[in-house]
Amino acid sequence: QVQLVESGGGLVQAGGSLRLSCAASGRTFTGYIWGWFRQAPGKEREFVSAIRWSGGTTYYKDSVRGRFTISRDNDKNMAYLQMNSLNSDDTAVYYCATGPMGFGGRWYESEASYIYWGQGTQVTVSL
Repeated sequence: QVQLVESGGGLVQAGGSLRLSCAASGRTFTGYIWGWFRQAPGKEREFVSAIRWSGGTTYYKDSVRGRFTISRDNDKNMAYLQMNSLNSDDTAVYYCATGPMGFGGRWYESEASYIYWGQGTQVTVSL
């Protein structure tokens, strides 16, 4: 059974940093892609960032590029999201997800491209 478990969320002041971790188990993820999504109160879940398991190509939502850094450790089946210069717009539940590589446009931004999801971790940025 595949499991993804996020950790590292919490309360942080604006301008601060957090590092989210995602631990995956239950299968091999060779050729997959890791993604981070978030859902703010009253809003739909949105793409934040993604990284290819093989090669490490990264993708970012425009509003987080330059502030967030996604990485992965293939040996440990771990994905990370380093978040710097946090602001109130970053307050959300953050979800880790993974799925097989897709194709066509920005497929990695679509929730439908990911078949395994974590339970989410809350990130709250205070003013």
